Amino acid sequence: MEQSGKTEVSRDAENAQEPEFRVAVMPFERENSNIRGLARIYFEDCFVVSNVSIIQDKEKEFVAMPSYMVKQNGGKSQYQDVCFPVTKEFREKLYDALMDCYQQERDKAMNQGMEQATSQSMERAESRQPDRNLPFR
Repeated sequence: MEQSGKTEVSRDAENAQEPEFRVAVMPFERENSNIRGLARIYFEDCFVVSNVSIIQDKEKEFVAMPSYMVKQNGGKSQYQDVCFPVTKEFREKLYDALMDCYQQERDKAMNQGMEQATSQSMERAESRQPDRNLPFR
Protein backbone atom coordinates (compact mmCIF):
# COMPACT_ATOMS: atom_id res chain seq x y z
CA MET A 1 0.00 0.00 0.00
CA GLU A 2 2.87 2.38 0.61
CA GLN A 3 3.63 4.48 -2.42
CA SER A 4 6.98 5.92 -3.29
CA GLY A 5 7.59 9.33 -1.73
CA LYS A 6 5.18 8.86 1.15
CA THR A 7 5.93 8.45 4.81
CA GLU A 8 3.53 6.49 6.94
CA VAL A 9 3.16 6.82 10.69
CA SER A 10 1.47 4.02 12.63
CA ARG A 11 -0.04 4.28 16.08
CA ASP A 12 -1.21 1.35 18.18
CA ALA A 13 -4.34 1.64 20.26
CA GLU A 14 -3.58 2.75 23.81
CA ASN A 15 -6.86 1.39 25.12
CA ALA A 16 -9.32 -1.21 23.88
CA GLN A 17 -11.81 1.35 22.58
CA GLU A 18 -9.42 3.16 20.21
CA PRO A 19 -8.71 1.58 16.82
CA GLU A 20 -5.16 1.14 15.57
CA PHE A 21 -4.38 3.35 12.62
CA ARG A 22 -1.67 4.55 10.29
CA VAL A 23 -1.52 7.69 8.25
CA ALA A 24 0.08 8.63 4.94
CA VAL A 25 0.61 12.28 4.01
CA MET A 26 1.81 13.79 0.77
CA PRO A 27 2.97 17.43 0.87
CA PHE A 28 1.00 19.50 -1.61
CA GLU A 29 1.54 23.05 -2.75
CA ARG A 30 -0.40 25.01 -5.30
CA GLU A 31 -0.22 28.71 -5.98
CA ASN A 32 -2.91 30.72 -4.17
CA SER A 33 -3.94 27.70 -2.09
CA ASN A 34 -3.63 27.27 1.65
CA ILE A 35 -3.66 23.45 1.40
CA ARG A 36 -0.21 22.16 2.39
CA GLY A 37 -0.77 18.40 2.40
CA LEU A 38 -3.24 15.66 1.54
CA ALA A 39 -3.58 12.60 3.76
CA ARG A 40 -5.19 9.22 4.17
CA ILE A 41 -5.98 7.44 7.40
CA TYR A 42 -6.01 3.62 7.46
CA PHE A 43 -7.98 2.17 10.39
CA GLU A 44 -6.87 -1.36 11.29
CA ASP A 45 -6.16 -1.97 7.58
CA CYS A 46 -9.93 -2.36 7.09
CA PHE A 47 -11.23 1.18 6.54
CA VAL A 48 -9.71 4.21 4.78
CA VAL A 49 -10.52 7.89 5.14
CA SER A 50 -9.24 10.00 2.23
CA ASN A 51 -9.34 13.72 1.51
CA VAL A 52 -7.89 14.74 4.86
CA SER A 53 -6.13 18.09 4.37
CA ILE A 54 -3.33 19.90 6.14
CA ILE A 55 -4.25 23.58 5.86
CA GLN A 56 -2.18 26.72 6.49
CA ASP A 57 -4.10 29.30 8.51
CA LYS A 58 -2.89 32.83 9.22
CA GLU A 59 -1.04 31.64 12.31
CA LYS A 60 -0.51 27.87 12.06
CA GLU A 61 -1.19 24.65 10.18
CA PHE A 62 -4.12 22.43 11.14
CA VAL A 63 -5.90 19.23 10.09
CA ALA A 64 -9.22 19.41 8.22
CA MET A 65 -11.31 16.27 7.91
CA PRO A 66 -13.30 15.59 4.70
CA SER A 67 -16.31 17.89 4.54
CA TYR A 68 -19.17 19.11 2.39
CA MET A 69 -20.90 22.50 2.10
CA VAL A 70 -24.40 23.08 3.49
CA LYS A 71 -26.43 26.23 2.85
CA GLN A 72 -28.16 27.69 5.88
CA ASN A 73 -31.55 29.43 5.89
CA GLY A 74 -29.97 32.88 5.63
CA GLY A 75 -28.10 31.90 2.46
CA LYS A 76 -24.89 31.52 4.40
CA SER A 77 -22.77 28.45 3.61
CA GLN A 78 -21.15 26.27 6.23
CA TYR A 79 -18.91 23.19 5.99
CA GLN A 80 -19.90 19.98 7.76
CA ASP A 81 -17.37 17.22 8.46
CA VAL A 82 -18.13 13.87 6.84
CA CYS A 83 -16.30 12.02 9.61
CA PHE A 84 -14.52 13.11 12.76
CA PRO A 85 -12.93 11.77 15.96
CA VAL A 86 -15.43 11.45 18.80
CA THR A 87 -13.17 11.93 21.80
CA LYS A 88 -10.70 14.72 22.48
CA GLU A 89 -7.96 12.21 23.31
CA PHE A 90 -8.33 10.29 20.06
CA ARG A 91 -8.55 13.52 18.03
CA GLU A 92 -5.28 14.74 19.55
CA LYS A 93 -3.59 11.40 18.90
CA LEU A 94 -4.84 11.25 15.29
CA TYR A 95 -4.07 14.88 14.45
CA ASP A 96 -0.61 14.63 16.05
CA ALA A 97 0.17 11.58 13.90
CA LEU A 98 -1.00 13.43 10.78
CA MET A 99 1.08 16.52 11.58
CA ASP A 100 4.16 14.41 12.47
CA CYS A 101 3.91 12.56 9.16
CA TYR A 102 3.43 15.85 7.27
CA GLN A 103 6.51 17.39 8.95
CA GLN A 104 8.62 14.32 8.08
CA GLU A 105 7.52 14.39 4.45
CA ARG A 106 8.04 18.14 4.14
CA ASP A 107 11.53 17.90 5.66
CA LYS A 108 12.39 14.99 3.37
CA ALA A 109 11.19 16.93 0.31
CA MET A 110 13.20 20.00 1.34
CA ASN A 111 16.35 17.91 1.86
CA GLN A 112 15.91 16.25 -1.53
CA GLY A 113 15.42 19.66 -3.11
CA MET A 114 18.56 21.01 -1.48
CA GLU A 115 20.59 17.98 -2.59
CA GLN A 116 19.26 18.29 -6.13
CA ALA A 117 20.03 22.03 -6.26
CA THR A 118 23.56 21.42 -4.96
CA SER A 119 24.27 18.70 -7.52
CA GLN A 120 22.91 20.85 -10.37
CA SER A 121 25.05 23.77 -9.20
CA MET A 122 28.14 21.56 -9.15
CA GLU A 123 27.37 20.26 -12.65
CA ARG A 124 27.05 23.81 -13.99
CA ALA A 125 30.29 24.86 -12.32
CA GLU A 126 32.13 21.88 -13.81
CA SER A 127 30.78 22.60 -17.29
CA ARG A 128 32.11 26.19 -17.09
CA GLN A 129 35.67 25.08 -16.33
CA PRO A 130 38.00 25.92 -19.20
CA ASP A 131 39.65 23.05 -21.00
CA ARG A 132 42.97 22.32 -19.26
CA ASN A 133 44.72 21.54 -22.57
CA LEU A 134 44.41 25.10 -23.90
CA PRO A 135 47.59 27.18 -23.74
CA PHE A 136 47.61 30.29 -21.61
CA ARG A 137 47.25 33.48 -23.68
